[in-house]
Amino acid sequence: MENKGLWSFGTREVVYGAIGAALYGALSLLTNVIPLPAAGNITFRPAVAVLIFFGVAYGPWVGLLSGLIGNILGDMLAGWGFWWTWSLGNGLMGMVAGLVMNQISDFKSRSDIVKALIYGVVGIAVGMLFASLMEIVISGIDFNTALVGYFVPAFTGNLVVTVILLPILMIAFASVGARKGK
Repeated sequence: MENKGLWSFGTREVVYGAIGAALYGALSLLTNVIPLPAAGNITFRPAVAVLIFFGVAYGPWVGLLSGLIGNILGDMLAGWGFWWTWSLGNGLMGMVAGLVMNQISDFKSRSDIVKALIYGVVGIAVGMLFASLMEIVISGIDFNTALVGYFVPAFTGNLVVTVILLPILMIAFASVGARKGK
């Protein structure tokens, strides 16, 4: 992986963003039918680890595109329609996670995995808090419902799958890169 500027945006970011979005949308479709206990339509999404990984590996723009477009695809394919607040919240998850890109050099070292997890968890918190709080404005729910009924289940579900799957994705990525001589 070449070391580009954190905020570089070009063909590379668009291509990786499209790949991340396609993977996130398709994989989230598989589990969009598994609801989490919540006041809203919060589902179990192991695919969140994929969008966090794309942000970590390729930067904030790729994370944003992967989450934003991937969530739109997954929701549309599941027949849920377009919820811009949740799609943007998913994009923010990937974007914040992508802020760690230039701080990671070895995807299999413990310190790099910990850095990625920290940025991923902060990204999940920022993205899901944004989407949950926007429900107050959009849907007219109260703060308690937004926090307990939307944010807590969404954050917790995404946190669990990210903590489990992100290290696996990073180690696999490092192994593939090593085989290619990178």
